[in-house]
Amino acid sequence: MELALLYSGGKDSSLAAALLDRFYGVRCVTGSFGLTDDWEHAKRAAAEIGFPFERIDLDRAVADEAAERMIADGYPRNGIQRVHEHALETIADRDVDAVADGSRRDDRVPTVSRAQAQSLEDRYGVDYISPLSGFGRHAVDRLVEVTFEVEQGPSEEIPKADYEDELRALIADEHGEATVAEVFPDHDQTYVRGRNG
Repeated sequence: MELALLYSGGKDSSLAAALLDRFYGVRCVTGSFGLTDDWEHAKRAAAEIGFPFERIDLDRAVADEAAERMIADGYPRNGIQRVHEHALETIADRDVDAVADGSRRDDRVPTVSRAQAQSLEDRYGVDYISPLSGFGRHAVDRLVEVTFEVEQGPSEEIPKADYEDELRALIADEHGEATVAEVFPDHDQTYVRGRNG
């Protein structure tokens, strides 16, 4: 069975790939609006941990809508959620049996509700799988520590192919770096450099 996993090159999506590998032919898929080349980081991470990789194009209008929503809200949650839903629908509309992401039990964003998961499955004829939904952050961190070599640091310094990087670039281009700083809180990101051992 073929599974498309939304993949950033970070610890959560990498752990999801490792957990699903026993049951599916996992393909790591990064959605991109074409605003940056950050997806190359995810491609390298997927290769380092042994998974095929695919970059898919996302609709630029969704990025514009998400960026404006973030600016209006003053925080990124709703904009990132919108992009995540769009990315899941985009990969579900491909020739796969299942789609997955690396969202954890305690993630604030992105999340997929039971109703959203069922809707995705019904509309696209795929299974939606969230293999980390029963794991909290500390459990994920412990599993990642024994599985992968990981680099961690401030989000603006760690290479990773997630929606945030492209949305930051879009907002910076159209509204300036000060607006980016107003919308996005400081936080650490991770990037998987390879498997342990």
